[in-house]
Amino acid sequence: MFWSWMHYFLFLLVVGYALMLFYKAVYHRYLYVKLGQAEERPFDWKKRVRELVSQGLGHRKLLKDRKSGVMHLVIFYGFIILQFGALDLIYTGLSGGAPLPIPGYAAFGLSQEITVLLILLATGYAAYRRYGEKLKRLKRDWKPSIVIFLIFFLMLTVLLSLGLHRVWMGHESSAYAPVSSIVAAIFSFLSEGGAKAVFYTFWWAHLLILLTFLVYIPQSKHFHIITAPINIFLGQSRTAGRLRKLDLENEEAESFGVGKIEDFNQKQMLDFYACVECGRCTNVCPASNTGKLLSPMHLIMKLRDHLTEKGAVITSKSPWMPALVFPIGNAHSVVNGHTQLQHRYTGSLSEFSAITDIAPTMAWQKETWLPSDKKAEEMALIGDVMTAEEIWACTTCRNCEDQCPVANEHVDKIIDLRRHLVLMEGSIPQEGQRAMQNIERQGNPWGISRNDRSKWAEEIGGIPVPTVKDNPEFDILFFVGSMGSYDNRSRKISRALVRLMNEAGISFAILGNEEKNSGDTPRRMGNELLFQQLCQDNIATFKKYGVKRIVTACPHTFNTLKNEYPAFGLDGVEVLHHTQLLEELIRKKKLIPKYTVNERITYHDSCYLGRYNNVYDQPRNILRVIPGVELVEMERSRENGMCCGAGGGMMWMEESSGKRVNVARVEQALLTKPTMISSACPFCLTMLEDGTKQKEVEEQVKARDIAEILEQAVFGPVSLN
Repeated sequence: MFWSWMHYFLFLLVVGYALMLFYKAVYHRYLYVKLGQAEERPFDWKKRVRELVSQGLGHRKLLKDRKSGVMHLVIFYGFIILQFGALDLIYTGLSGGAPLPIPGYAAFGLSQEITVLLILLATGYAAYRRYGEKLKRLKRDWKPSIVIFLIFFLMLTVLLSLGLHRVWMGHESSAYAPVSSIVAAIFSFLSEGGAKAVFYTFWWAHLLILLTFLVYIPQSKHFHIITAPINIFLGQSRTAGRLRKLDLENEEAESFGVGKIEDFNQKQMLDFYACVECGRCTNVCPASNTGKLLSPMHLIMKLRDHLTEKGAVITSKSPWMPALVFPIGNAHSVVNGHTQLQHRYTGSLSEFSAITDIAPTMAWQKETWLPSDKKAEEMALIGDVMTAEEIWACTTCRNCEDQCPVANEHVDKIIDLRRHLVLMEGSIPQEGQRAMQNIERQGNPWGISRNDRSKWAEEIGGIPVPTVKDNPEFDILFFVGSMGSYDNRSRKISRALVRLMNEAGISFAILGNEEKNSGDTPRRMGNELLFQQLCQDNIATFKKYGVKRIVTACPHTFNTLKNEYPAFGLDGVEVLHHTQLLEELIRKKKLIPKYTVNERITYHDSCYLGRYNNVYDQPRNILRVIPGVELVEMERSRENGMCCGAGGGMMWMEESSGKRVNVARVEQALLTKPTMISSACPFCLTMLEDGTKQKEVEEQVKARDIAEILEQAVFGPVSLN
């Protein structure tokens, strides 16, 4: 009797203490998140539930990597199934050996043993992926090893407890208990009393490991077990990638953008604790892939560490439990953060062993994120936590977000950091500053006279390009954009589109010199003030001329007009990308590709057309109907297509470390042995052509826009000279 009461007392004491530690660890992190800014977000219940089911339960994004996805699926659902087994095992130990009185217990026991074996196999494969295959995106240190050992010994104690229970109860071997029957046979030499004693030894071991895991979860990356479903459910209901509008007229605002960790909003902070550190984001990031400092995974991790360390100081609540055993140590910061990665890890560009390689970036992040002598509250978010080099390396391609299985949003955080640098500190790379000044003064990044904006229209021999004043009854406004108006190469895309619209009988017009830069470049570079000025001016012009439909050849302009202008008052205007319009005209037989284009073409997906707006099929559909075209896909295409390197303002800035992104992308394209690389974006086309020149293949492999290829198919051979 004494043993029974002591057993119950110890059980309640241990479980109660573990639950208290678990609650404190979770609650303290909740307090840290509450330090962030409150934000009103549009919320679509149906959409969020669908996302929770497809991502959380269906593992939609996890299964993008089939091997890891299946492995996680087994562990995820295996642990759900084993919770019933854990209840049964705990009940058995507390009841003196009697299992849960449920019908079909034998089948239930079989399901538990099979699940344990599957989890052991999946965990073994997880260890192999990390330590055998040594996937570069996965960290290899003591923290992930703890979890592997915890799961292994948790499963082992389940099987040993079940086997010893059979010996204790004198059960015969059973096909419904194949593993525990084998364990029972091994320990069959024990007496009933001995089996009972060993059973309780493993029973307590199982309980302690289980509770250790429970307490460890919120203090590790495994906090995602709790936070990921919440993060997915609270994800944005607005269009993917649409940036938050800043109220620049708010006189009470002390600063704009994010200059300290508390400036992030609470949903952004939830992202920090949802991160599973799987490295999928870094594995696809064009900056990480080409030896730049930026790693999206480490962006989230470093912000999480800093929030935890600073939050502990502000709230006086320790993040580590038990607090007496694990006191707060030195805060982390970037040590030697400004060391050039290119020189330190990659040396010359020729040392890249493959087309892309994240190893140098992973090594830099590991070596520089260390405990420092500074206190958390004394650290500068930009400088001590995130370096300016990291912040300006992002191309805003959103491939990181597309791959993230817990719905983290990386780009908005980088843009918020840029906003603080630009709006509050006036800090921006020199080339970017020059582009901003040119846009502000002349409405284009080159600083060419704003009165020359419509000069390109003079180059189309005999084909009229009416302005809105010349053709006030136009159906479609052709928003040419700065690239299509000023860049010599991109003007040819404008010419092709005009010829095709004229052939199809489209009534169109341009704004001419009244058109201004769309503002995409200033906004992505953090200059929200300049963006809003351009946005409001363009919207006023659209309303002045009664614009109802817009077509543009630039995905950046397309995304900005379609998804971001509505927040500033643009209503009732349909915005089309030129590939959408051209495909529609082909379907309606208004354009007929009749000339053969004998080319082996691989298509490069623009990030702002594909991942931002889900336009993947229209460009390919156009190529498929052109006689003679052989369409071949790159390994990284569609949703996982790699950025050309021009987004996020990088078009106007020099890459100072690692390999050039456009060169890596062209090398990926060349693996398909094409005679032509096609795109549907003037930024991409510029980067791809530069890449073919650097690879010295420009004579064998041409770079062309979809409109130019269709122009050739409709009108015959076209000279681009």
